[in-house]
Amino acid sequence: MARVVITGRIPSEAVEMLRSEHDVWAWEQTTPISRAELLEQVAGADALVTLLTEKVDAELLDAAGVQLQVVANVAVGYNNIDVPACRERNVIATNTPGVLTDATADIAMALILMSTRRLAAGERVIREQQPWQWGMFFMLGTSIQGRRLGIVGMGQIGAALARRAKAFGMTIAYSNRNEIAPELVQELGCVRLDLAELLATSDVVSLHCPYSPDTHHLIGATELAAMQPDSFLINTARGPVVDEAALAAALRHGVIAGAGLDVFENEPTVHPDLLDLDNVVLIPHLGSATIETRTAMAILAVRNALAVLCGDAAPTPITV
Repeated sequence: MARVVITGRIPSEAVEMLRSEHDVWAWEQTTPISRAELLEQVAGADALVTLLTEKVDAELLDAAGVQLQVVANVAVGYNNIDVPACRERNVIATNTPGVLTDATADIAMALILMSTRRLAAGERVIREQQPWQWGMFFMLGTSIQGRRLGIVGMGQIGAALARRAKAFGMTIAYSNRNEIAPELVQELGCVRLDLAELLATSDVVSLHCPYSPDTHHLIGATELAAMQPDSFLINTARGPVVDEAALAAALRHGVIAGAGLDVFENEPTVHPDLLDLDNVVLIPHLGSATIETRTAMAILAVRNALAVLCGDAAPTPITV
C-alpha cells in the first residue's frame, strides 16, 4: 500500500476511492493546513492530492522524499505547483481540466449579467433597507444584446462562455496564442483579434487565460485605458492576471464602466479600494462551486493519483 497525503478537505467519495487501496492521511479541517504541518505530514508520501491553497515547490517535494511519484492537483489551474521542480524529481503533476468547464462558464456569464444590469448594487439597496421607488431612470443598466464579448484565452471555458453569450445575442471576438478549430469558428461566428484590438473594440472583456509569468498583470492601467469607457471586465481565470490596484482606480475614475471578479490577486484578501465601489461585483472564487463539479474534480484527481501509483499513465497530466 502506498502512502497518500490529501492536503485539504475533498468530497468523501474521492477519499474512499483512495482508502480502498492505499494508506491515506487527510487534512480534515475547514481552514487550510499550515505550512509547518504540511511539511511534516508529506514525509514519506508516494502521492499528494493537493488543493490550490497549498504551494507545491521544491521545499515541499524534498520534504516528501524521493519515493514521491505524483502530485494530483484538484484544480484546472496549477500556478500553485512548481511543475519544473516536479519534473526534475521525476514526479508527475496532474490537474483536473474539463470537469469544471460548464460551472465556470456559468459563473462568468452570471458576472456579465450582474455587472451590466447592476444586480449586486440593486440587492444592496434592498438588504441595506435604503429607500427606493421604481422610476424610469432608477438603476439603469446596459443591455448585452448585439454587443461584443471579447474572450482572452479561447480554451474550453472560453468556448463554453462564448456559446452562452451567443445565446444572449452577443457577438464574439477572441484573443488566443493559436487559431482555434475552424468548426468552432463556424459554430460561434467569432473573429480572432490581437489583444490590443480586442480591448479597444469589446463591450465586455472576459479573461480565461492560464496564469503564468507571461500573464501576470496582463490587464493593467495601460490595458484598462485602452478599453471603451462603457465596457466591462470579467475575471474568472486567476487573480494576478489583473492588476487590482489599477482596476480599482479605473473603476473609480470611470475609465471603464464596471467589472465582475471571482478571483483575486492575493486571495482571500481583496484590494481595499475595490470594496466600496458599486460598479464592481465581487464573489469568493465560486467558479467551480457546485456539488457535482467539486466532486468530479476530486474524483479525477484521485484517478490521476491511482493511475500513477499503479504504473499507468495519468489521465490528465500537466504537459506544459
